[in-house]
Amino acid sequence: MTLTLDLTAVRSDFPILQRTVRDAKPLVYLDSGATSQRPIPVLDAERDFLLHSNAAVHRGAHQLAEEATDAYEDARATIAGFVGAGVDELVFTKNATEALNLVAFALGDERFGEYAVGPGDEVVISELEHHANLVPWQELCRRTGATLRWYGVTDDGRIDLDSLQLTDAVKVVALTHQSNVTGAVTDVARVVESAKAVGALVVLDACQSVPHMAVDFHELGVDFAAFSGHKMLGPTGIGVLYGRRGLLRAMPPVLTGGSMISTVTMEQSTYADPPQRFEAGVPMVSQAVGLAAAVRYLEGVGMETVARHEESLTAATLEALGQIPGIRIVGPRDMVARGGAVSFVVDGVHAHDVSQVLDDDGVAVRVGHHCAWPLHRRLGVQSTVRASFALYNTLDEVEVLARSLRRAQEFFGVGGARS
Repeated sequence: MTLTLDLTAVRSDFPILQRTVRDAKPLVYLDSGATSQRPIPVLDAERDFLLHSNAAVHRGAHQLAEEATDAYEDARATIAGFVGAGVDELVFTKNATEALNLVAFALGDERFGEYAVGPGDEVVISELEHHANLVPWQELCRRTGATLRWYGVTDDGRIDLDSLQLTDAVKVVALTHQSNVTGAVTDVARVVESAKAVGALVVLDACQSVPHMAVDFHELGVDFAAFSGHKMLGPTGIGVLYGRRGLLRAMPPVLTGGSMISTVTMEQSTYADPPQRFEAGVPMVSQAVGLAAAVRYLEGVGMETVARHEESLTAATLEALGQIPGIRIVGPRDMVARGGAVSFVVDGVHAHDVSQVLDDDGVAVRVGHHCAWPLHRRLGVQSTVRASFALYNTLDEVEVLARSLRRAQEFFGVGGARS
């Protein structure tokens, strides 16, 4: 496997990258942390399934139903292999937020036995968390009487694992693998070691890591993990919950109804084994097929190659922005344990105003608090501009970003950027 990416070939698979915006400006898409673009093989996989094999899965004996069921379960096996999970450890959800909510609600159910959270127990998160990995745990504590505690954040936007000592009262530690704001990558091995020492479960938000680096949940040793399709070249409307086999077998369902039952009488019902137990109703079949195609695409490139390429883009961005007076990076300024999300502020210019100038130059970025209000408060900024990368971005696009930021400073009469 070569670690050199054929960018011309890759970009040809993403027709949207060839379009122009804002008076024929070439599109520079730097918002993959919010939603990545989809390559032709992913679109073709969904279209081929819908044209030739579309039917209800697990519900029919005719040929189309058999083909649809095979496609759905083959997709599960492909995705499970990609993240180092067993086929029976992978649950399809409509997004990662739903996946995290399923775990949080189940942990508040006394049927979960020894794993259930109650009064006197503690749930640990961090100030770094995306709202999807914050609000469900707040709700769990509200419903159960448990106490929410959190790790602090260092000045450069990393989880401060020395800021909190875990005790035997901790039942759950729920952290982000890679920050969607600062790009900081969590030391998962250390988290797992400290959590296991007190008998706590570890829940990992892997939305920003699975698309950009090789991830193996078994090797990481986490108990649950969640990620989403639309951030990894796949469709919207599908997410994934990973759960350790024994935990999923003990975990009570949250959503009930068709597809997740074993037997039904008027008096009571019994539930199917995982993962079907957690997939009530008609599942997202074509989306699963599309997500499996996205996995095959990433595997074809090679995750080490993807990671190396995005590291080069991130390093170039940090260097380019560091040369512009008046721009402050919000997050680590080096490449140690860091991913491809670069957030920053332009002194004297509101983030939304910066984005309008960038958009006028064809540069698509994200602005605001990025669903991470507590982190922005901790770092003393109201909002930031974020450039986030995927395998299809180029070093030339980094240069366009830097030029456009200098133009924004000139337009608003701030900074004093060097040419």
